[in-house]
Amino acid sequence: MTAALDDATAKHAADITRAAVASMREVYVGDPALPEMLVVAMLARGHVLLEGVPGVAKTTLAKAFAGVLGCSFHRIQFTPDLMPSDITGTYVMSPREGTFVMRRGPIFAEVVLGDEINRAPAKTQSALLEAMAEGQVTVEGETMALPRPFLVVATQNPFEQAGTYPLPEAQVDRFLFRLVVDYPSESDEREVLRRYLRGAPRITTVLNASDVLALQQAADRVHVEDELLEYVVRLAASTRRHPHVLLGVG
Repeated sequence: MTAALDDATAKHAADITRAAVASMREVYVGDPALPEMLVVAMLARGHVLLEGVPGVAKTTLAKAFAGVLGCSFHRIQFTPDLMPSDITGTYVMSPREGTFVMRRGPIFAEVVLGDEINRAPAKTQSALLEAMAEGQVTVEGETMALPRPFLVVATQNPFEQAGTYPLPEAQVDRFLFRLVVDYPSESDEREVLRRYLRGAPRITTVLNASDVLALQQAADRVHVEDELLEYVVRLAASTRRHPHVLLGVG
């Protein structure tokens, strides 16, 4: 049985996560709940879909998140001609060695930003399915583990239709959160201008990969009462019966 979370570990986790959120807010100006939800997703080993029109700092927020974590980071710009092998990697011939060697794709990072994920067709989007669900990829029949921790932050524009491909339900199901990034308030926009007149703000790294894994393990040790488990089960079941819900939660 896993030991319960002690007070000292809980306090340390609270302090360091608050510092991570504060560091993100030095770069991202907007809804203060969004950096907090990204940290929650990290603790729960979940992936996040950021949805909003162009120019609302979705990519800025995702890059700030990766910078705060101090983890390896790759950005994938999704386009209609992007192939699955451009994400996972493929085997290429090495003239020097006379053999095929694996050239790993950008999915092999601890934090992966899938920018404008709905600009790629479903076949390419599905290259992320195994990675997001199981933390591994399979190329030419060989299965390779991805780094730990592994987090995907994807962005998409929900309004533009030309040249976009809606995410299939199986893909959407892999995201723990869908966070809507709205236009900033006028006061926030003024603050953005002030900050960039002083020079582009720099992110402060608060964590590293080992810290993230330790925080995830600490989250696993949080005690949950049976009454709360029962509430979650009833809530999930109600979505499957509600007449206004097309597809209940899995």
